[in-house]
Amino acid sequence: MELTDLGPLRVSRLCLGAMLMGDRTPRDEAYGILDAYVAAGHNFVDTADTYGDGTSEETLAPWLARRRDEVVLATKVRFGVSDPGGDGLAPDRIARACDASLRRLGTDVIDLYQLHAPDTRVALEDTLAALDALVRAGKVRAIGASNFPAWLLAWAVAVQDREGFAPFVSLQPQYSLVERSIEIELLPLCRAAGLGVLPWGPLGAGFLSGRYERGAEPPAGTRIGDASDDLEEALHRRGTEANFRAVDEARAVAGELGATVPQVAIAWLLAQPGVTAPIIGPRTLAQLQDLLPAAELRLTAEQVERLGRWTVPTPGYPQRMLAEQSGIDVATIRLRRRAVPA
Repeated sequence: MELTDLGPLRVSRLCLGAMLMGDRTPRDEAYGILDAYVAAGHNFVDTADTYGDGTSEETLAPWLARRRDEVVLATKVRFGVSDPGGDGLAPDRIARACDASLRRLGTDVIDLYQLHAPDTRVALEDTLAALDALVRAGKVRAIGASNFPAWLLAWAVAVQDREGFAPFVSLQPQYSLVERSIEIELLPLCRAAGLGVLPWGPLGAGFLSGRYERGAEPPAGTRIGDASDDLEEALHRRGTEANFRAVDEARAVAGELGATVPQVAIAWLLAQPGVTAPIIGPRTLAQLQDLLPAAELRLTAEQVERLGRWTVPTPGYPQRMLAEQSGIDVATIRLRRRAVPA
């Protein structure tokens, strides 16, 4: 199985998301999923303290007690949990939240500790200093961010370089064949700054399962069918004609390769420059077994182009002006950054 570098970590090209473990996925089935994932040669498990108010981390602990050395373990901090209470990224809360995650996970070190989202109430510099202290204390091996806008991520990278803080090694953004906004600024920034990209929602909240049809109400009990209009997976965001055309193309490519639509959607992500490891979040063992072949699926350049032609994001100012009037592709601008530890 192919592995790749993520700062000081060596990770597989598919990351296993544990959000549902201990909740919609019972413990015994969760352990079966974890065992099958590792048996297939993968090693990267992602969770967060807020998933089930600590339930996901607690569910992982007995399995990790047997197999901790076989996986790279990632979790997150930001949103409200009962232990240590409250929410946010104040330095004292980060320290307490990290200790709480370590206890729930039953481990003495977190391989990748990620900010789940920004906190407008705390100076970013103070948050970054708190993360640096965790790395220096040996509680965390590497740090990353999730759901950050490009300008804030760029500011964080600059502060870390200037202050000599532990650097971000990754960004965990939403990214899929039907949600490609990060290609305008975030993805070029990550490539230029040497940050790995760990896409969440690689199947567009299930839209890229191929089960949805034009003009039909989404099935009850599905994420899109149950989503309110303010959520990312709301039907008005997913059910566009461009997205349905992308699914049509995925069905055609799947037929050419003897694959499934979800496998093709993930293989398309893996073919995008800068993507490290999409995060798959199967609820059942059968879903995992359907997704695992995506790691070995190779698309031709023509298939990659066909799949993406319908959903290319439209750049605005200044990218459009610089490209059309001056022939400048800002995505290729070079940066010089203090080296991320390898």
